[in-house]
Amino acid sequence: MKLAEALALRADLQKRAAQLQTRLNNNAKVQEGERPAEDPQGLLAELDTVMEELEALITRINLTNSAGLSDGGTITALLARRDCLSRRVEILRGFLDCASALTNRATRGEIKIHSTVKVSELQKKIDGLSQELRELDARIQGLNWTVELL
Repeated sequence: MKLAEALALRADLQKRAAQLQTRLNNNAKVQEGERPAEDPQGLLAELDTVMEELEALITRINLTNSAGLSDGGTITALLARRDCLSRRVEILRGFLDCASALTNRATRGEIKIHSTVKVSELQKKIDGLSQELRELDARIQGLNWTVELL
């Protein structure tokens, strides 16, 4: 099984667990003399099975991600780089929006407001980081479809 297939299966198992949670909550209580729509014991048993499968799969995914690649790095390191790069771009875009927002003055006597950074330089930096992020994400996606799950 390829890593990408395992990631899709993990998402499916997580959805099933969430659905089971809802179904369990919906059948937690009934009026006296009534029966629940579904058997809570059966749902609990199904939840145990799903969670055991999920735990085993997550373990295999994590082991695969931490295994060394041909270039000496790991998928885990690439994922950490992608997450931090993504957050950095997000923060810088917010800062750029604030720095480049125009402040209107009603009269010439009002105080002028100036940006504390060179907006064009910051935009170029964000553009470069965004390109790096896209390339890194494409590399991770490619690895997901070529790396075998351990």
